[in-house]
Amino acid sequence: MREPGPNPPSAPPEDAPDAEAAETRSPPEGRAEGAPQPDGATRRALEAAEDRWRRAAADLDNLRKRYAREVARERENERGLVTSAFLPVLDTLDRALEHAAANPDALVEGIRTLREQALAVVAGLGYGREDEPGVPFDPARHEVVGVVDADGSGAPPGAVAAVVRPGYGAPGRQLRPAAVTVAQRSEG
Repeated sequence: MREPGPNPPSAPPEDAPDAEAAETRSPPEGRAEGAPQPDGATRRALEAAEDRWRRAAADLDNLRKRYAREVARERENERGLVTSAFLPVLDTLDRALEHAAANPDALVEGIRTLREQALAVVAGLGYGREDEPGVPFDPARHEVVGVVDADGSGAPPGAVAAVVRPGYGAPGRQLRPAAVTVAQRSEG
């Protein structure tokens, strides 16, 4: 009885003139005994097809890796662009804080300038501010935080009476809905 484990390599039979002849005597792995053996042309065609398949798989793997690198590079570029867009906002904030002790009115003016710069950066990134009262309520753009009487608010029923917190978004993409109160007719 033999020990379990890998079979030691066997020497080719002495009567076999070459390795190809030895191959025809023992079936390759995965091939059933008695299965027809491919001839030389078929074997070469199979080898060529397998080579093309391996090359295509390698090309696909390389493409995936290159795409991952490009996506990472683009993310880094976008982070840099957004950060660069906010740097003037930080500069204005620094100037406002420097002059706050000497002139309190300068602080208020600095905050107004800072707000305008921040709004310009957000709008430049493609997301406008949505804070208009009186527009019809749109559940895709507004979040109701309260309901008020239409007669007392001056807004028509079903319209935004007041904006509690502005929203920001672009057509087809809402970053944050506006928190609003909606006018409604009182019953009675």
